[in-house]
Amino acid sequence: MNTRSKDWLGYLFATLAGAIVTLSLAPFNLWPLGIISTALLAWLLAGQTPLQAAKLGWFYGLGLFGSGSSWVYVSIHVYGHASLPLAMLLTLIFSAGLALLTSATCYAYTRWLRSLPTGQTLGFATAFVLGEWLRSWFLTGFPWLYLGYAHLDTPLAGWAPVAGVFAISFIVALSGAVIANGVKQRSILAKPVLVPFAIVILLWLTGFALKQIDWVYPADKPPVKIAMVQANIPQDIKWDRDQYWPTLKLYQQMSASLWDQADIVIWPEAAIPGIYQVAKPFLDEISEQAAAANTSLITGLPYYYPQTDTQPARYHNSVMALGAGSGTYHKQRLVPFGEYVPLEGLLRGLIDFFDLPMSAFTSGSADQALLTAGDITLAPLICYEVVYPDLSADWLPQADMLLTISNDAWFGHSIGPLQHLQMAQMRALEGGRYMLRATSTGISAIIDQRGHITTQGQQFSKTVITGEALVYSGTTPFARFGNRLIIVVCFAIGISLMVIAAKMRRKF
Repeated sequence: MNTRSKDWLGYLFATLAGAIVTLSLAPFNLWPLGIISTALLAWLLAGQTPLQAAKLGWFYGLGLFGSGSSWVYVSIHVYGHASLPLAMLLTLIFSAGLALLTSATCYAYTRWLRSLPTGQTLGFATAFVLGEWLRSWFLTGFPWLYLGYAHLDTPLAGWAPVAGVFAISFIVALSGAVIANGVKQRSILAKPVLVPFAIVILLWLTGFALKQIDWVYPADKPPVKIAMVQANIPQDIKWDRDQYWPTLKLYQQMSASLWDQADIVIWPEAAIPGIYQVAKPFLDEISEQAAAANTSLITGLPYYYPQTDTQPARYHNSVMALGAGSGTYHKQRLVPFGEYVPLEGLLRGLIDFFDLPMSAFTSGSADQALLTAGDITLAPLICYEVVYPDLSADWLPQADMLLTISNDAWFGHSIGPLQHLQMAQMRALEGGRYMLRATSTGISAIIDQRGHITTQGQQFSKTVITGEALVYSGTTPFARFGNRLIIVVCFAIGISLMVIAAKMRRKF
């Protein structure tokens, strides 16, 4: 086999290795494939130059994002009204752009962290996690498809309340690197592999032990009765002006019997398809009905601030508590193209996808207050915000519960809503709080403090999901420190490996 053919075979294997990460996550949940994926990548990178590693890393990322975020195509083609070829091209560009980050990760690993035997295992895991972390904030971030999400029900779940999803990703990547090096050395007990192998075993066993710990405890408050209204309004008619009053009446009718039954009634993201100032008379009427029954209504809606002498006009994607509740929260982390358009002056008007309804929102400030529902405090996360680990941790331990509202109709019948639900489960586990998740088309769910779903609605059905949620007190280590623990550890490992390697080069 000539060199060129061998290179393309490597690129093919790298693409497949990236793609199988998707199978480790929801809805497939074949969690061992995440370990196999990282083992294949570590094996492929062995002996490669940094430039060759960067190429392999790009193909790995192309497989990962091309398969795992394939739901982007649905948003662009079905709801953005882009033609089939254009939607496929834009999805490819999206995946190829994100793959540059995995390319940079593989380059950094082979360039600076791999030279020592320990670097081929601990260095690989360090680079992988720092790459995931970079993706959580670079250019507003795309914190999706992390290795750790596959382990809600494995022993590694014990690490989530301690150091979060990135800590689990570290252990998964380290496990894969140990397997790859064991294959390379033809024995898992070979000297360069033995110590990392022992560390991996210890981390898995520690995860099992940590899983037995209750970091939080039930508060002295009765169970809270929850009702979530899932109206299942199709995305393609949601913002149709003719559907405005039918939509409001539908939510009113579906909620009429809930005021005397539930403590908190939740409507999903943008349940009100018009700005608050226009919908205020309707909302005031609903608020009075809820307050009369001592019930809190939580609803998503756009909120408008008119232009002033010091501020331009602003639209926010917001959530508001009414009735026995109070407070308004404006979404901080906006979705590019869905809620704002980067390079707006250049892209607006080119194609329908760049002119989606409600795609000119402004970010809310970082110092907003919790919502209240009676004597319960709620940490609000709107749609995409629930995938940012630190954002939910910032609300804790003050919040009694976590709340996320979403419009997953954008995902259609893809794997996106199930991935989104899985990430909400991880936030509940990390924070040690119940998560209330209300969506427009599903999957609405009540998730307990260990990340387990206690009540779940059927997707694409017009229904009301009811259940109870418990209030917990106390705090997990992750809620206290966020991602800082694992990121500091990774930087410490990376710097140590580089310093030791530099000293050894000078010595010889």
